[in-house]
Amino acid sequence: MLNDIKSARRAAPEFLQGLIDTLTQRGRAVLGMKPDRGAGQDHDLEVLGEALLSRRGEASGVAIAQSLLAAFERADEPQRLKFLVSLADRFGPDRRSIELAIADYQREEGGDYTKLEALHAAAEPRRQELIRRLNLSPGGTASLVRVREVLLSLLREHPELQPVNDDFVHLFSSWFNRGFLVLRPIDWNTSANILEKIIKHEAVHAIQDWDDLRNRLEPADRRCYAFFHPQLIDEPLIFVEVALTKEIPGAIGPLLDKSRQAIVAHEATTAVFYSISNTQKGLAGVTFGNFLIKQVVQDLARELPNLKTFVTLSPVPGFAGWVKRELKAEASVAIDEETRRVLSALDDGGDIEQAREAITSLGAYYFLKAKLPSGKPLDPVARFHLGNGARLERLNFLGDGSGKGMKQSYGLMVNYLYALDHIEVNHEAFAEHGTVVASDKVKKALRAGLSSRDLVPSPKANPQRNISS
Repeated sequence: MLNDIKSARRAAPEFLQGLIDTLTQRGRAVLGMKPDRGAGQDHDLEVLGEALLSRRGEASGVAIAQSLLAAFERADEPQRLKFLVSLADRFGPDRRSIELAIADYQREEGGDYTKLEALHAAAEPRRQELIRRLNLSPGGTASLVRVREVLLSLLREHPELQPVNDDFVHLFSSWFNRGFLVLRPIDWNTSANILEKIIKHEAVHAIQDWDDLRNRLEPADRRCYAFFHPQLIDEPLIFVEVALTKEIPGAIGPLLDKSRQAIVAHEATTAVFYSISNTQKGLAGVTFGNFLIKQVVQDLARELPNLKTFVTLSPVPGFAGWVKRELKAEASVAIDEETRRVLSALDDGGDIEQAREAITSLGAYYFLKAKLPSGKPLDPVARFHLGNGARLERLNFLGDGSGKGMKQSYGLMVNYLYALDHIEVNHEAFAEHGTVVASDKVKKALRAGLSSRDLVPSPKANPQRNISS
């Protein structure tokens, strides 16, 4: 009986795919379209877009959507750009329809709900409905993620595409809502197809080979989790690597050391999130990393009740670049002459230990004082964790002595800690005022003479249950 159920479950997706393929073939027959066999069968992307919006039949719609996405995959960059530009203008809102809807709504005293709905419908860009219909194609969701990846690669040189990007983010935020995502543990027994993607997409601490991956997945004191979407079954969207330890670590080397001695999971008191990596460039800006961390914390807390502290060991990717810009500036509040001298000696091959105080002090300034025009911290990792309610807990000098670590941050790493009783307060302070909640130790690292009067004292953490990411 159990085998029959398993066989039925395996057969269900095949049956569904066969049904969709049949529907697509019938749609092509209705439209007089030849089977899509690759090169030589290209259609004008804009014409296909108009045809897709004009069709109401399911079969013909699926066939056109599949043809459009296949043609986009085969198109060269100028053709792709032409189509994306057409999404911005030709498939944008109909200005005349909006004007008529506004006039119609304003004629009614107090406003009519049906006319308000008509105004809302008129204001929606046609491209949103086009993207929704493209998503009906077999594999449409994955194809649209790749379309947006192309869009993002062109956006800097073609800012007129920004409205198209905004609509993709709007739709993807619904389609990749937390309610649709499935959290799955990744271990050494996970399919090789998925493990290869973990190796490929690890963005924080590169995985050198299969032995390195095994060292991160197989030991009893290691965990890895990923979010999956039902439409991208074997494509992890984002994954996090976790080390179970007995204390908050200050360096990444010992965590990744293949010769280290693993501990029994139930002896651990601390869970360390040391790498979080997105795998889909086309989903940039669609936030689900915070949900990942919170879900993993809940799962680990249930599995291992001895865990009391959840903390990150995070890189500081923008630090060295910021320091170099400050050094080039005619005047810098952050860098005095002594700091400049120490850093110059370091560039000339000096001992990095001689720069410990300078780097730590600059790190404190970078996190607590250096801001974007929006008032948020310069560092993207800091914005992510602080936005989730984290507290900046500790600066770790030479936390990452690798070539990459030295290049991007002079080896500096940081720990972010979430105190369970203060997550919401910290989040609100950051969201509303850009406040960086930091430990006293971090604030004391500021060089003497730099005012800290505008720094908000951090609440004391609950030692019984601290959550960090």
